[in-house]
Parts: sequence; C-alpha cells; structure tokens
Amino acid sequence: METILSITNLTKKYGSLTAVDNLSFTIEKGNVYGILGPNGSGKSTTLGMVLNVVNKTSGDFLWFDGKESTHEALKKVGAIIEHPNFYPYMTAAQNLALVCKIKNIPPAKIEEKLELVGLLDRKNSKFKTYSLGMKQRLAIASALLNDPEILILDEPTNGLDPQGIHQIREIIRKIASMGTTILLASHLLDEVEKVCSHVVIIRNGVKLYTGPVDGINASHGFFELRAKDTARLQELLGNHPAIGKITLNGDLVTAILEEPMDAEVINEYLFEKGLSLCYLVKRKQSLEEQFLQLTNQTNKA
Repeated sequence: METILSITNLTKKYGSLTAVDNLSFTIEKGNVYGILGPNGSGKSTTLGMVLNVVNKTSGDFLWFDGKESTHEALKKVGAIIEHPNFYPYMTAAQNLALVCKIKNIPPAKIEEKLELVGLLDRKNSKFKTYSLGMKQRLAIASALLNDPEILILDEPTNGLDPQGIHQIREIIRKIASMGTTILLASHLLDEVEKVCSHVVIIRNGVKLYTGPVDGINASHGFFELRAKDTARLQELLGNHPAIGKITLNGDLVTAILEEPMDAEVINEYLFEKGLSLCYLVKRKQSLEEQFLQLTNQTNKA
C-alpha cells in the first residue's frame, strides 16, 4: 500500500513545554485517519509541522515516500487548519475563483466541488450570509479544488450544531469513498468512531496507540448477566479462565472477556454448574470505554 505520510520521532518544544513528544506514525493511501486527543494534546501542532507552518524541534516527516520536496508535495495536499476565512462581500463562487487564482489552479472544478459539499445552489450568495456549517463546507470545497491526494482537517465540526456536524461527517465519508485519503484531528470520540478507519491517540504530545479504530486494545467485549443468585454468579464467573474483571451494578453483573467467547458458551458453563440466567447479553466496548481504559493503563504505568 502506498504511503502518503511518514512521521518519525517528531518533536516540538516551546521552551520547557513539550507540545509533541517523539511522535511516530504512518498514513497509508485510501484510509481515513483520526488524530484523537483532548484539547492541548498536540494535535494541531502535529498538523502544523507536517504542513510546514510550525517549525519542528527534532524528528522528521516525509510526504509520498520523500520522492519530492516538501514544497512540491504540499501541492498535492488539501488542508483546513484554521477557521474558514473568505471575503464576506464576495460570493462563494467568487471566493473559490480567487483561491484558484492564488494557487494557480484552473477554475473549471469550482461548481463540481460546490456540488460535492452541497453548496451549488448557494454559489451566488455572499459569504457573510452563510451559516457556520456552510462556511466550513465552503472551506472543504476550497481545499479540494486541486484534487488533493490527502485532505487534512483540524477539528472539522467544532462549534457546529447537530445538523451541521452530520453534514460535515457525510461529506467526509463521501470524499473518502472517492479515494481521497483523509487525516482529521478531533477531541470527539464519537466523531472518530463514526468516520475514521484508523486512529492515532495522543495525550500530552505522546502517542498512546495507533492502528484500526476497532483495535484500540485487545478487547473481546463483555457480558452483562443477571441471575437470582448474584453472589453465586459472580463466584462462577470469577473461576472461569476467560473472564477478567467483574463488576456489579445493582443486580447486573458485568464480566470483561480476556479472550474470545460466545454467549452460548458462558450460558452452558453456568447451567452445568447449576445456575440459570435470567438475562445475558454480549456487548462490545465502545471507543470511549476502550479509550478510557487505555489512558488509565497509561496513567498507572
């Protein structure tokens, strides 16, 4: 698979503050990557360094296997790392035409990109009349004018209402389905879970995990169970080698799996031990639960 971006031991220090600490990961073509972390974790600084708007302290990054200079490589990159900034008294079409002129791009694809982001019917409306969500969609259209191989978005749904968030996420999915690689920074677990195939989790500038979204840890899910004899249920679960942590909330017992197991297997095991269940369901840990578990483990280390 073609490598779009390789980051190796990238570090950024502001005096005694280390904003990004020895960060390494790779972006492969055709995937949607999320850099996930709380505000102040180093997401925007990382994007700024690879886009050459923030000077790195140490480490390195290579675009497209380093076959061309960063300046030339960035011509194949579309990015939005600040709030949309267009001329308020110019129309959407006029603003995009100006972007084309500045970037020396043919204006032929203006209407195509406006249609992609759902703004073709408002192409002659002045930018000042746009809602925040529409402004963000226009910025995405602007970043796509050069048909980039990768689109970089920094907190793309920040400040938007639920409808605006939904529209941006649908546009991201549509762009990805057309083969464009996407790298977005977000502090929203829900956003990464819904639109990204891969995730890089960072906290205080340090990478905690990189890989597929559904593989943040080796989670095999968990069972939720109820029985008339709750104490006996907990005892039997505790004796099973595939069961890890067990918690009790009221009469609901939660048992974390440490290896794969189907619900019928645990049901059969408990029945053979003389215990009948009145409730059993297997669930997968959400991204939030896995993220919290990961950061808690890191805190203890």
